[in-house]
Amino acid sequence: MTAEPVPQDAVPGPRSRSERTADSRLLILDAAVACLVEEGYAGASTLAVQARAGVSRGRLLHHFPSRAELLVAAAEHLATTQLEEVRRRAASLMDDGPTGRERVDRAIDLMWTTFQEPPFWAAMELWTAARTDPALRAALRGEERRLRAAIAAVAHGIWGAEIAGAPLYTDLTELLFTSMRGVALVYAFEDRPAATDPHLALWKRLAVRMLALDAPEGRLWP
Repeated sequence: MTAEPVPQDAVPGPRSRSERTADSRLLILDAAVACLVEEGYAGASTLAVQARAGVSRGRLLHHFPSRAELLVAAAEHLATTQLEEVRRRAASLMDDGPTGRERVDRAIDLMWTTFQEPPFWAAMELWTAARTDPALRAALRGEERRLRAAIAAVAHGIWGAEIAGAPLYTDLTELLFTSMRGVALVYAFEDRPAATDPHLALWKRLAVRMLALDAPEGRLWP
């Protein structure tokens, strides 16, 4: 019995140079993310990343000439991937079209969970190190602006167009973001469930007031 010939279009052709380059870059970024999240900034040396990625020194330096560029790119890679995951979770969470307080409560719960996840802790490692590392600080500045814009776009989808159109929406989300970031730092050394943090109720009450959800006739704002 002879085997049937494999169709020509089913046989993968040789990978292009650009594909090989993209693959090695992704290997390096994944390795840097793992080092940063598991070992912190101190443990995320270029040698550690190189060893974990299984690439040559020359290949790593070709993609990322400095440690600062490497780790900032790794944090951006992690955050971008996580933002897509948050977008999917939000779509599922809001699938039944909640409005008013119910939507606000769900949005705040989801927003808070993101401050317990790897991208936040990776960012904390970099921000802390940037205080005394001018090269890292310079590399972070531009990326932070881009990332905040991406976060804002995802947040808009979580809250929904109606709430996002409220006059104090921008003020509210900025206040929530900075407050959650500060509260989340406590969980670096405290072992307690973040889902029961007393600030959650406070944030929800604040949102109700700022969005005027108690306004007459069910309006979201005066």
